Amino acid sequence: MTSDDKPTLVGIGVMAYLVQDILHEGVGHGVTAWLSGAKQLTISTVALQSDISTRWISANGTLVNLACAAILWLVLAKARSLRPAMRYFLAITMAGNLFTGTGYFLFSGVLDFGDWAAVIHGWQPHWMWRLGLVIAGAATYYGSMLIVASALRPFRGDRVRSLCWTPYFTEGALALLAGLLNPAGLFYVIASALPSTLGANAGLISLPWMMKGQRYRERECAGAIGRSAAWAAAGAIGALLFIVVLGRGITWSATG
Repeated sequence: MTSDDKPTLVGIGVMAYLVQDILHEGVGHGVTAWLSGAKQLTISTVALQSDISTRWISANGTLVNLACAAILWLVLAKARSLRPAMRYFLAITMAGNLFTGTGYFLFSGVLDFGDWAAVIHGWQPHWMWRLGLVIAGAATYYGSMLIVASALRPFRGDRVRSLCWTPYFTEGALALLAGLLNPAGLFYVIASALPSTLGANAGLISLPWMMKGQRYRERECAGAIGRSAAWAAAGAIGALLFIVVLGRGITWSATG
């Protein structure tokens, strides 16, 4: 049985979550709002607060996540000589971006809340648009699970559960701790931070069962993810900055 180093897995999980969250809130929502003419922005781990609101601002968090996932999928498909830790980081980062992107369709369709509820706001018949989001979300989320299962195929055997569950609970704890400091209040922790993390990434919980019975070729087998002080340190520093700095929110104003 291949033994993977837990502190290293936690560090990789932290960094993967930071990439997904910063892309969603900072690049997707924040940059789009700035380009759309916003004069004041507050970006945190939970949400973007801006003096303007458009459908594109709401949509682009998800779209940036999906674009990143597509790039990572191409990298993983082409790169054959990656070290196990780097391959795992890319696969988990792709998973987070895919699950957040496709999960938001389902989340907004079911609850009529969140980014894509804002996108379809006012479109009629509203129930049909919500139903469309639910169907699209369910279909693309399942497809995402198949893609992630394929990316994790080299990490076969009993280790798959630890490789999936460790980042899931790491990211949930990180989202909770950072969300508690959010200036928007506890509501967004309950309504946005935890659902978007624990809910969107729920595919990681069931992936080990999905991957049972997969056929492997010997050359696909990835070695153990050994102890890495660099990954562990990056995760610790990243988590601290994420919670203390981005958790409190970063405000930008055109007037200074």
